[in-house]
Amino acid sequence: MINNKKNYVLGIINILKKHFGVKLKCALNFSNPLELLVAVILSAQCTDERVNKITGELFNKYKTLDDYADANISSFAKDIKSAGFFRNKAKNIVKSANLIRDLYGRIVPDSMHQLIKLPGVARKTANVVLGSAYSKCEGIAVDTHVIRITNLLKLTTNVDPVKIENDLMKVVPKKYWINFSFYIQSLGRTICKARNPNHVICPLNKICPSATKIKA
Repeated sequence: MINNKKNYVLGIINILKKHFGVKLKCALNFSNPLELLVAVILSAQCTDERVNKITGELFNKYKTLDDYADANISSFAKDIKSAGFFRNKAKNIVKSANLIRDLYGRIVPDSMHQLIKLPGVARKTANVVLGSAYSKCEGIAVDTHVIRITNLLKLTTNVDPVKIENDLMKVVPKKYWINFSFYIQSLGRTICKARNPNHVICPLNKICPSATKIKA
């Protein structure tokens, strides 16, 4: 039983900050908000490493908003085929580019309510774009790492990303909303892996309820 969840969360943040450092950033490569939007749409059910390989070539071929908006969807789908679900992702990216061009003055929106109107953009994608492209926090980005690890840490009992985000926003101080996701994602990629979590070397092993249960 966690008696004071806010203090518990601050303890988690301080430990992970000490372990991973304070200058964490988005694992996806990008040089502007449009590239980040494209990369995050591609990252759905795809590893960041794979996305970075795809965008390494994609961003050289598609350099402007018009390049995406005017792209042939079938041809674009071939360019992102290794991302999985490539046909839907191609449609979403091209349609989003058209909406940005026609409705948003050719600029990727910097607000949650506008971003989530774009095809293929849910709150997780919007939070990543807002946080990493615009340094704005309107929520907490919840990906598969965050879903899994926040459940292990007993910060939520939900599996729905929106419900998890709401749970986290109640206990994570707003100034940490952006970095909290980065810390949890870094932990998930390096130590607390889904298939083989290494509780022995985990910096949270003394306070994580799941690690304590395993030790017992």
